[in-house]
Amino acid sequence: MHTDDIESERRQRTGWVEVICGSMFSGKTEELIRRLKRARFAGQRVEIFKPLIDVRYSTDEVVSHDSNTIPSTPVESSASILLMATDVDVVAVDEAQFFDSGLVDVCRRLANSGIRVIVAGLDMDYLGKPFGPMPDLMATAEYVTKVHAICVRCGAPANHSHRLAADDRLVMLGETDSYEPLCRHCFNKLVKI
Repeated sequence: MHTDDIESERRQRTGWVEVICGSMFSGKTEELIRRLKRARFAGQRVEIFKPLIDVRYSTDEVVSHDSNTIPSTPVESSASILLMATDVDVVAVDEAQFFDSGLVDVCRRLANSGIRVIVAGLDMDYLGKPFGPMPDLMATAEYVTKVHAICVRCGAPANHSHRLAADDRLVMLGETDSYEPLCRHCFNKLVKI
């Protein structure tokens, strides 16, 4: 068997999708960065993408709330990821909830070609409803990790991102001044769904 054929066969067997999800301030991006640093340490070729609209901390880095960073490429749509993810072992996508529904097919195609795909994003919006392509990504992924913040009101595990600002837009970038993590009980007391 030719060396290129062996490499192609190895890649066909090893592709998969991992999803890291949870509320704001739960450590999603921190976990994404941790996994990517380990992949780089192992000598794997890594490419990281984030939505063009996410400019909260940096335009060309993925940044956790704890200020850990890793270089990234901002893209306008999921289709751009396929065009730019060449000659890599691992593709990561942060803030996946802000991407179009095509992200699910992009991740599937990358995994089918032998690439490890790691996606991080909010699983629910500020109203507690499934957010963007995340539900479909979670359904089709081989591995799903749900991380939790701590409820700022009672200390229980938090899985909701409660919006503090009076704004009903679905997409509103913000930090601790605009959102707080809440448990189910505290969220339901404040938001009448």
